[in-house]
Amino acid sequence: MKQWAVVSKQWAEKTRQYKFWLLFFAYCLLPTAYSFSQDSRTKQLYEQSMKLFGERKATEAIAFMQEAIKREPTFADAHLKLGQLYEFTKRVEPALLAYREAVRLQPDAPTTAPAYQSLSNLLLRLGRYTEAIPYLEKYVTLFAPQSAQALRVERLLATARFGQEATQRPQAVTPRPLSSALQTTPSQYFPVLTADEQTLVFTVLKPEGDEDLFTTTFNGETWQPPVSLSPNINTVDNEGTPSLSADGRTLVFAACQGRKGMGSCDLYITRRTGNEWSEPQNLGPTVNSRYYESQPALSADGRRLYFVSDRPGGQGKRDIWRTDADEQGNWLAPVNMGTPINTTFNEASPFIHANGQTLFFASEGHIGMGGYDLFVSDSLVTTAPVRWNQPTNLGYPINTAEDQASLFVSANGARAYYSFEEQKEGISQRSRIYVFDMPESLRERVKPVSYLKGIIANGKSQKPVAATVELIDLATKQTISRVKSDAQTGQYAIVLPTEGEYALYVSSPGYLFKSLSFDFSQKTKETSSGVALPVALEPIGPTSKETLNNLFFESGRYDLADKSRTELNRLADFLKLNPSVTIEVSGHTDDQGDAAANLTLSKKRAQTVVTYLTEAGIEPTRIKSAGFGKTRPLVPNTSDENRRQNRRIEWRIL
Repeated sequence: MKQWAVVSKQWAEKTRQYKFWLLFFAYCLLPTAYSFSQDSRTKQLYEQSMKLFGERKATEAIAFMQEAIKREPTFADAHLKLGQLYEFTKRVEPALLAYREAVRLQPDAPTTAPAYQSLSNLLLRLGRYTEAIPYLEKYVTLFAPQSAQALRVERLLATARFGQEATQRPQAVTPRPLSSALQTTPSQYFPVLTADEQTLVFTVLKPEGDEDLFTTTFNGETWQPPVSLSPNINTVDNEGTPSLSADGRTLVFAACQGRKGMGSCDLYITRRTGNEWSEPQNLGPTVNSRYYESQPALSADGRRLYFVSDRPGGQGKRDIWRTDADEQGNWLAPVNMGTPINTTFNEASPFIHANGQTLFFASEGHIGMGGYDLFVSDSLVTTAPVRWNQPTNLGYPINTAEDQASLFVSANGARAYYSFEEQKEGISQRSRIYVFDMPESLRERVKPVSYLKGIIANGKSQKPVAATVELIDLATKQTISRVKSDAQTGQYAIVLPTEGEYALYVSSPGYLFKSLSFDFSQKTKETSSGVALPVALEPIGPTSKETLNNLFFESGRYDLADKSRTELNRLADFLKLNPSVTIEVSGHTDDQGDAAANLTLSKKRAQTVVTYLTEAGIEPTRIKSAGFGKTRPLVPNTSDENRRQNRRIEWRIL
């Protein structure tokens, strides 16, 4: 059994077989009140059948049980045992017929409970909810109201009724295989992608039974043949359930053997520089424990981690937990997600959307269609303590009677990727990565985000620069995301919300910081593709200059809006970090209006910035102001957009 893949179909199939053996011996080897016929020959046939099954000769046992029933057609227990023999040998329809006959013969007898249980469980597993409901309604009457057995059957009945309704109102979903190019191994599952959907990492099951992490890239038309992610990551033991940051440069995965760990399964982190992944590091005793930790889900910026654990302090069995990285990158003590996410049953395979507010996960505790179903919940409050609304089942055919897990939803909310278990006669054959377009009902639940990506380079030499990229919410002045560019290539990617006003800052020691402004306050829906935005940083030196793109003035006025404080504080911090630097702050306008008035306005706006900086502790001798009105446009004043660019405040090194 692959310990990390707790909800994989391979695991589920083995678990069902194991449970079947336990139930079979519980029902079969311990005689019930009506096990034995009064006819000695029938009894001999029955006992010989049971003996053969005890020797794992189920096929041979069937013939003896059939003969016993032929001699005594009303032998209810023989019908039950025949059904279990058929089920064990994966002969579904004969098993159902045998179970139905056992129920028909003694519908009200408490000793018929095993037949009801086997029949209803098999029908639910097959997704035949309408057929299961009347049997479950009768089954529950065999137990005292509110007894543990009655509550268990009531839960099965709720599942059947939910499944019946869901199949009658299917989602508009058409899953399709992602690409035949990926099918180089017996099975592929747990897909995760970068924000631009150009890089895919997933788990593969190799012919020898080893599980590794593979990756492939999209060239604009097709997916390339997958390759091993890295020799630093894959070993002769199993690695799986990967999770990627939006830029594809931070990866957390699970390993349950081979590496020195804290418990049964641990989480490991690795980072990519250039084309090389670092040696994976155990996340340490704060995150990992002597219990089970697996199925990680990183936030877009890689600074929040969701995972599954059965450690003490949870709601039940395996729960979803959350931990955050502090400013130094150290992971804080994990917090249980609590209700309404976790239940007294198992939760699994969390996925946090790139918007940071929509959580998808699998659960066998919330009512669904049987086994593990996929659910979605939204955070009501994003600051601590985070609160979540009641999870919603994703519906049919995303969920089926089979276990479902490992859903990944694209940043723009348009597509979902998952592993689909291809079956033959109800038996899992192999797992493939599928994709489907998100139905409108679910897209409405997922606040879409876009992304910026590009290369950060020295504006003079064009060489790549290792820089920090920060996204700030101008309304709350909170840092929404912080990422670093690749030290070798300068590449970066950061998720960009599509509602509200945001400032983006790119900074690196020895360079002027770059400020960019994004205003989505008038947009409530945005599912566009990402934006390619190369960034050239100016080295600190004479004549180097930048524009302060997040200063805001009312038209014709020079008093600053409160949301400008983020930008000015950033400039003040820069000057404090570089005490030998002196600057000029200059104001500029477009060509609209009176030239003299524009000149005066540009000077007053520049002086307003200087005054703020001096009040923030910068020596007045290090700052001077200037105003140039409309005389130094960046671009011709031929459009509203061009005029907007020309209305600016610049700062340059003196």
